[in-house]
Amino acid sequence: MTTQQTSDTELAGQPAAYWTGVAYEALIAYTRAQQAERGYTQPQFWLLRNLSVNDISPDGEGMTVPELREAMSSYIRPEDDLAAEAEGLLERGWLTQDPEGRLWLTPEGEQARVDLARNGPAIRAALHEGIDEADYVTTVKVLQRLIRNAGGTVA
Repeated sequence: MTTQQTSDTELAGQPAAYWTGVAYEALIAYTRAQQAERGYTQPQFWLLRNLSVNDISPDGEGMTVPELREAMSSYIRPEDDLAAEAEGLLERGWLTQDPEGRLWLTPEGEQARVDLARNGPAIRAALHEGIDEADYVTTVKVLQRLIRNAGGTVA
């Protein structure tokens, strides 16, 4: 079996949307598989982060599943079932739920968030293997320019 090498000229003519979509799916699948091997899901980690005053939550106040879904709307995937994911965290004792349905981070949940966050650098390092930091920065800048050219905003 032979592998055909694509020239730089041919690559320059390929659609960025195709490659960004392929990259997105591959990166998410890899990240989620790594997290699953470590005993948690990406949405569970996001729930912990969004409820922690030491991370994303501005005030540490509890939130309902619909409020959390709204807070995560820019990165949650359609197949993510936050109610089911929250149930798993309730069972672990990492969250509690009040009578109004608001989820609250427990001290054990905060410690879990801290512990799970320690997995991030190893996952990132594996994904960045063989990629020069300057090349990565250039790639991100190019993607940001493509976003702006398409009328989007870059945070």
